[in-house]
Amino acid sequence: MKTILLVDDEERMLDLLSIYLSPYYHCIKVNSGQKAIDYLKDSHADLILLDIMMPEMDGWSTCSHIRRFATLPIIMITARSEKPDVVKGLQLGADDYVTKPFDEGELLARIDALFRRINDKEKKRIHFKGLWWDEEFHELTYEKHIIQLTPKEFSVIGLLLKNPNKVFSRTNLLETVWGNNAFIEDRTIDSHVRNIREKLRQVNFPIDQYLATVWGVGYKWVNKE
Repeated sequence: MKTILLVDDEERMLDLLSIYLSPYYHCIKVNSGQKAIDYLKDSHADLILLDIMMPEMDGWSTCSHIRRFATLPIIMITARSEKPDVVKGLQLGADDYVTKPFDEGELLARIDALFRRINDKEKKRIHFKGLWWDEEFHELTYEKHIIQLTPKEFSVIGLLLKNPNKVFSRTNLLETVWGNNAFIEDRTIDSHVRNIREKLRQVNFPIDQYLATVWGVGYKWVNKE
């Protein structure tokens, strides 16, 4: 069950949010921005519902401080609905904005939608021992080194990274990356794999430990963890 950190100086609002959300999420309640920051430095949460109008440290300051060390999603909650307040919250790093009074169904829908967006984005980025494959930016990096790949090389290594330990025949790779109607010879795959290996060696990634040849069949990405 995902954990949501509820941050509001009004105990009644904290109790109300908890009643709404507890059937679906594990809720942690704190009544100040500083307590939220302290909690996140030592404990985990998957999302924050953050009130803006709080004494001492308002939601904007709290959001800005949290963004210095954490990337978890933040939904700001306030009675204010003026557009400048919405813009300010988003500029400080909030992911969404809900105004009081809010509908229980709308709040749950916004939380679910935010989690779906995050999951979709994470599927487009793969991390493996310092190697980052980013589909959205079409970029492969290793320890801040950008590895220049052709579009097909990028697709081949992405397919292997997404399916660790699965053996892909040359035919599988041709059909998946080039398409069923492409007239490409099997040795084209070997050439692309050879280029990928060479480019990864140039940035000192131990590619030969992970991009393995399955003799007589094809290739696989080895992940023993």
